Amino acid sequence: MAISGKEEEWRKGAGVIVRPDAAHSFDCNGALGAMLFVDPESAEGTWLGSSLKRDITIVSGPRLASSAQELRRFVEHPFESMEVGELIRHCVQALSPGVPPARRLDPRVTAVLNEIRVRDDLHISLESAAEQAFLSSSRFAHLFKEQVGLPFSRYMLWRKLTRAMVAIASERTISAAAHAADFADAAHLTRTFYRMVGMAPSVLMRGEFAELPSPFDVRSERSAAQSLHAPAQ
Repeated sequence: MAISGKEEEWRKGAGVIVRPDAAHSFDCNGALGAMLFVDPESAEGTWLGSSLKRDITIVSGPRLASSAQELRRFVEHPFESMEVGELIRHCVQALSPGVPPARRLDPRVTAVLNEIRVRDDLHISLESAAEQAFLSSSRFAHLFKEQVGLPFSRYMLWRKLTRAMVAIASERTISAAAHAADFADAAHLTRTFYRMVGMAPSVLMRGEFAELPSPFDVRSERSAAQSLHAPAQ
C-alpha cells in the first residue's frame, strides 16, 4: 500500500502504523488488507504508541511477517486459523516491541474515560469532564491530551464514530446510526465519517457484520483503575 502524511511524499510498504490524530491519505492499490483501530488509551494503544517516533511508521517485513501469515490463513482457511479475537490480539502485540509499559494513566483521566464508556449519552462537554476530574477546563484539557494522545473533543468524536459503526451494523440505516451516535443528522454523520475515516459510512452497509466480544481483557485494568480512584468516589 502507499501512504502520505500531511504535506509529505508518498511512501510504500506492506504495513503502516499511524499515530492518533495524524492527518494522512492512503491507497491500498487493490491489495487485500486489514485495518485495525486501536484506542490510544488502552493498554495495547499505550504499548504500541511507545515505539513510534513519527506520525506515520512504515512497518518492516520481519516485524510484519507473523501478522501477515496469520491474517492470510484466516482469509484462506478460516476454520484452521486463530479465533478472531485471538488473531486481533496477536497482530497488535506483534507490532508492539519490547515489554509492555506500565500504565500510568492519571486516575482522574481514568475516571472520566470509564464514565464515557458506560454512558448512553455522548454529549459530554470539556467543562463537565473537567468538573468530574476536579480540575479547571484548561488543566484537564492539557492533562487529557498528554495522557491519551488526543484532544478531548477529538476523542469524543472518535467515540461517536465507533458507536455509529456499531449502529450501522444493527440499524442498517445511516439516519438511525446518526441518532444512536448523537450526530445531528445523517448528513452530519456522513461528513464526519468521511473526514475521519476516508470513506462514506454507507460503504459499511455493503458488507456483512458479526458482533464479537472484545479480544482484550479489560477486567483487570478496570479493577486497577477503580482501586486508584475509589477513595475519591
